[in-house]
Amino acid sequence: MAEDRKRRWKGPASHGKKSSGRQLAARKVVAHNAATESSKRWIERQLSDPYVRRAREAGYRSRAAFKLLEVCERSRVELSGRHVVDLGCAPGGWLQVCVAAGAASVAGIDLLETEPLPGAHIVRGDIASALDVAALKAGMPAPPDLVLSDMAANTTGHRQTDHLRTIALVELALGFAEAELAAGGTFVSKVFQGGAVRSVLQRLKRQFAAVKHVKPPSSRASSPEVFVVAKGFRR
Repeated sequence: MAEDRKRRWKGPASHGKKSSGRQLAARKVVAHNAATESSKRWIERQLSDPYVRRAREAGYRSRAAFKLLEVCERSRVELSGRHVVDLGCAPGGWLQVCVAAGAASVAGIDLLETEPLPGAHIVRGDIASALDVAALKAGMPAPPDLVLSDMAANTTGHRQTDHLRTIALVELALGFAEAELAAGGTFVSKVFQGGAVRSVLQRLKRQFAAVKHVKPPSSRASSPEVFVVAKGFRR
């Protein structure tokens, strides 16, 4: 391959290096401009978003707090008195909602650092790790009767890849719920692409008495996210 490049190249080697350098510099400028424009759009959207303002006024760590409140209201999911586990809990908005609602216990886990919150047991770890799950359960006084998951994969821009990553996280969350939920418990998880895929939906319908999808008003219209709510876990 190197020999082919040498045969095709007609000019001095030094010219090739300069050209390559200019092309690399140009790509960096384009990437920087794209990132800058993306950041500007994100900032503009945040500044104009009423839920961001409401979250700040209410002291919530993220606007996602309202998604949980709306999902619970629309699906009649009670938080008070429940033993709650929040999967993918960073930055802690859902934890705040559960603690404020009077949950009996609140535990959360995330790969990212989550600022401590009075009334919540938080583990920085991976839900796929048995050791991290053990650390999570060590701070739970009873089996959870409500498992929440707001886990989301970093998007790649490739729709099929992002879809597969999302499915994997939903299945991971459901696997935890199937192993840990108390009988009669509830499972709430973020899903994408029009709702839970058939294989996940079939598992949910076998394991729970009632399953529905909810699109909370605080979820942006441009976002493909919806939430699946499964009640009445059959153990």
